Amino acid sequence: MADHGFSDKVKGAVNKTKGEAKDQYGNATGDTKKQAEGKLDKMKGDVQEKVGEMKDNRH
Repeated sequence: MADHGFSDKVKGAVNKTKGEAKDQYGNATGDTKKQAEGKLDKMKGDVQEKVGEMKDNRH
């Protein structure tokens, strides 16, 4: 049974949440590396969610 992009959307949401936590931690501690990691995770999550949406729209 195909999930039609559902798993990509879930992975995207997880990465966006993880990225937001890292970004906020970096902001609070002045850790620019952690902020950059968080921003990268959030971008990765956005892409994964878009892929999931595209898969949904194909079916």
